[in-house]
Amino acid sequence: MGQGDEKDRVVINVGGIRHQTYRSTLRTLPGTRLAWLAEPDAHSHFDYDAQIDEFFFDRHPGVFAHILNYYRTGKLHCPADVCGPLYEEELAFWGIDETDVEPCCWMTYRQHREAEEALDSFGGGPTEMGNDEMDTEGLGDPGDGDEELEMTKRLALGDLPDAKGAGLWQRWQRRVWALFEDPYSSKYARWVAFASLFFILVSITTFCLETHEAFNPIINRTYINPEDNSSRFHLETETVVYLTYIEGVCVVWFTFEFLMRVTFCPDKKKFIKNTLNIIDFVAILPFYLEVGLSGLSSSEAKDVLGFLRVVRFVRILRIFKLTRHFVGLRVLGHTLRASTNEFLLLIIFLALGVLIFATMIYYAERIGANPNDPRASEHTHFKNIPIGFWWAVVTMTTLGYGDMYPQTWSGMLVGALCALAGVLTIAMPVPVIVNNFGMYYSLAMAKQKLPKKKNKHIPRAPQLGSPNYCKSAMNSPHHSPQSDHLMSF
Repeated sequence: MGQGDEKDRVVINVGGIRHQTYRSTLRTLPGTRLAWLAEPDAHSHFDYDAQIDEFFFDRHPGVFAHILNYYRTGKLHCPADVCGPLYEEELAFWGIDETDVEPCCWMTYRQHREAEEALDSFGGGPTEMGNDEMDTEGLGDPGDGDEELEMTKRLALGDLPDAKGAGLWQRWQRRVWALFEDPYSSKYARWVAFASLFFILVSITTFCLETHEAFNPIINRTYINPEDNSSRFHLETETVVYLTYIEGVCVVWFTFEFLMRVTFCPDKKKFIKNTLNIIDFVAILPFYLEVGLSGLSSSEAKDVLGFLRVVRFVRILRIFKLTRHFVGLRVLGHTLRASTNEFLLLIIFLALGVLIFATMIYYAERIGANPNDPRASEHTHFKNIPIGFWWAVVTMTTLGYGDMYPQTWSGMLVGALCALAGVLTIAMPVPVIVNNFGMYYSLAMAKQKLPKKKNKHIPRAPQLGSPNYCKSAMNSPHHSPQSDHLMSF
């Protein structure tokens, strides 16, 4: 029976759009849903109208046109006007493997997954889901339990029990956690975020002022030797006391904030593993150790105290706490992580360029050297190749400190080539990094402005015997990797 035979023709109505093809065409992909329509008993397994002789499927008609064309041409293309998850769902329904998508459309097909992964990475970020009107208890609107659970899943690092069955502790745990974690959850959370931002800025300002001479006067300390009662004078600097008091107030706030967050965190293990939480703890701990050891007079305590004063620089890490309050900083962090391959490629290119041009400048500067100079290095800064590494890095990054420069015409030519190579090398991965930043920023803005869904309608799972699905897929004589998607129906 050929394709021109009228009995070989089959009519498929998908979403109200009628499609006509041949059963021999549908047999080109065995094990798929459409291939089952070519079976003699297909009318007993699908929604078949004998009066008009057609099969009906309540699916997306536009996507089906591309899928049917795959049976005709053997090439599966992805429509640009269809959302990726919808196309993926349709492929699964018809039993088509996604790896059959043509290479020209693969990037278009994969875009939705990259967008979903990027949106998931901002799952803990602020979104406009908070309640401005607070209840009389002062922490949040009781609202619907499902909405509170949804907000908790978005903010928390783990899942909590069902909100309807949760007790007093679970309700307050969600509210307090949102109060300190999401500045957009309520107006009180905004006040907490503002206070945290204020203390961060004050702490960083104090840290910078402590290094200024005006706040570090030189004092003459007298030490008495208990063995012979002899006195010894020692000049040292001491930070003015009111800066220490200001830092103490800031540390008290940071300690309170950290303890509240660790107490009401739904998942303690993930909280401990979080980088920002580790930074909080590391920035707080030296202050208490320094206060505890300052009253001791032993030499060991003074050595430890001196070490703690050296590691005060960890306080500057508090600047990373701002990422909780500014979307742009979180976008920058995600961009850096997403651009790891580009940064690695940039480092490799720079390393190759540094090695090549450091070697070239070393030998280029030897041209025209004094014959009486055995090392041929009296007239140049480039005594050896390792010294040339520094010059090549400075030149390729277009900094140009001027501490080292070629003095021969051949060396100047190498220097010009080094500068041009550096500009081209650095410029290559920059567009990719900029595109990543733009993508993450647009997704972050979309996530932040996403409206709250109060009552989202969730369709029921497909029922066996539904006219929209295969009635007896389990009894089909064909089995293939593509048909695994159909077995769940």
